[in-house]
Parts: sequence; C-alpha cells; structure tokens
Amino acid sequence: MSDSAAPQLSPELPVEHLIACHECDLLMRKPNTGYDERVECPRCGFELYTHRHQVVRRSLALVVAALLLYVPANFLPIMRLNLLGQSSEDTVWSGVLGLYESGMQGIAAVVFLCSMAVPLLKLLCQLAVLLSIRLDLGRSYGLLLYRIYHHLREWGMLEVYLMGILVAMVKLADLADLSLGVGLFCFVALLLVQAWLEVSMAPHQIWQALAGEDVHAGD
Repeated sequence: MSDSAAPQLSPELPVEHLIACHECDLLMRKPNTGYDERVECPRCGFELYTHRHQVVRRSLALVVAALLLYVPANFLPIMRLNLLGQSSEDTVWSGVLGLYESGMQGIAAVVFLCSMAVPLLKLLCQLAVLLSIRLDLGRSYGLLLYRIYHHLREWGMLEVYLMGILVAMVKLADLADLSLGVGLFCFVALLLVQAWLEVSMAPHQIWQALAGEDVHAGD
C-alpha cells in the first residue's frame, strides 16, 4: 500500500473535487488514487481514506458472515457454571432476561439495545446499502439507510459486553467450575467480523457509489 499526500487547494475548483481533513479542517483538492492507496492530510498526517478494491463484494461477504454468526453468538451458551452440584448455562439473551426479572428493567433495556438490537440493525442497514449498490436498485433508500447506520455506530457496544464477560469469568473462576461455551467463540468471531467490516467498507467509496459517482465500486 502506498501513501500519498492530498494536493493543496487551487482556486476555482468545483465543490465535488474538494475534500476537508476530519482532524484539522484543511480544505484541499481530492487526489486521483488507485486501489489500496492511502491518502493523508499534508498538514497533520491524518489518514483521509483508502481506496479499496472490490469494496462492495468484500463487504457483502462479511455482512453475510456476521448475520450468520449473530444468532449463535446471542442464543448459544457463553459459559457453563457448575456450583455445588447445580449447573447453569448463560447466554446474552438469558442475561437480558435475568436483569429484567430481577427488577432492573432499565439496565436490561440498555443491554438489549447495545448488545443485540443495535448490532443487528447496523448489519441490516449495511446489507441493504450494499445490495442497493450491487443491484443498482433503490439507491435513494440506500443513502437514507447509510445515514441511519452512521447514527447507530456509537450504540453498538459488543466490545464492552465482551469485556464484561471476561471480568465475570475471572471472578467466577474461583467460585465454581467454569467451562466455555460455543456462544462465546461465536460472539468473539462476530466482534472480529464486524471490526473487519468497518475497515473494509470504505465510507467515501460507499457514498460515491450511492451517488452514482463510482461505477466500479460494485465490481
């Protein structure tokens, strides 16, 4: 991957040929880039974007993989506890139900939204956006859904939930016999696939494809 600094601004350029740095707000001319080339701000060095090859096809594969992992990650046992002859299996969904039944309905609602509802909505929005580009159908709805997706990004907190699971496992290890479940491995895989998807689904290429400016994005 090669690096390139964005060229300085020249007078009387159309707006669509300009780009602003997200960190220092430097306005500059948008450079012509090849695949897998990274564009950096010449003033602060912030990475503006990377032009990726087959961004829609790769992202679609990752979205489908994440959706396939979603159900086992949330409904298969994360861990099994055996204490004084009594055993129990814990899942993400059973954790939400346990909070609700113990009188903590507000916390249960927040956990449900951040660990189950919002991650699923994000994946469905991404799937719809990518299909609208791939099939060249309903791109105006794709633009709306992509905006919704960006508003939802900060509310999907799978990594925070995973940290909570790890802390609970460390504290319970000395009190009971603890074994890992299939759901934990699916949950970690889901988290990694979503992180990979965030990197692969280059925002500037998706916006250009939805606007019909990047005709090769769906290749």
